[in-house]
Amino acid sequence: MSLTTDTADVLSRIWADLIARPAGPLSFRFILQPVMATLLAVRDGIKDARTGRSPYFWTVIHNPAERRARLHEGLVATSRILALGLLMDAIYQFKVSERFHIGEALIVALALAFIPYVLIRGPAARLTSWLNNRRPRDFQARRKP
Repeated sequence: MSLTTDTADVLSRIWADLIARPAGPLSFRFILQPVMATLLAVRDGIKDARTGRSPYFWTVIHNPAERRARLHEGLVATSRILALGLLMDAIYQFKVSERFHIGEALIVALALAFIPYVLIRGPAARLTSWLNNRRPRDFQARRKP
């Protein structure tokens, strides 16, 4: 067998396995992980808006000086969700095929947790900033301790 045939077989298996996951056991994680990532992203986006930090995804893409620190911050914030995702996917894989493929587990965990976090944190910060700027100034002054 050639390398291209082996690669094609692996990619075909990964694709088939990924497509089968939502219909298989432990399918609740396809809702649980993105919801948890969204809640963390909103929490961190609100913190960003209150401290005046630049939008998360924009900074990661356009500011090489801050990229590593901000990506690390996002990974730390989602690390429990990522670990839970890896654990749930390992259980799923052992239950369905009695094997464990780390690459597939990483793809699923990143797709369900880290990507939603990255995509939602910036808009949450912008929405919070926009809402804070719309409030009357006397309301904001009374609200701060």
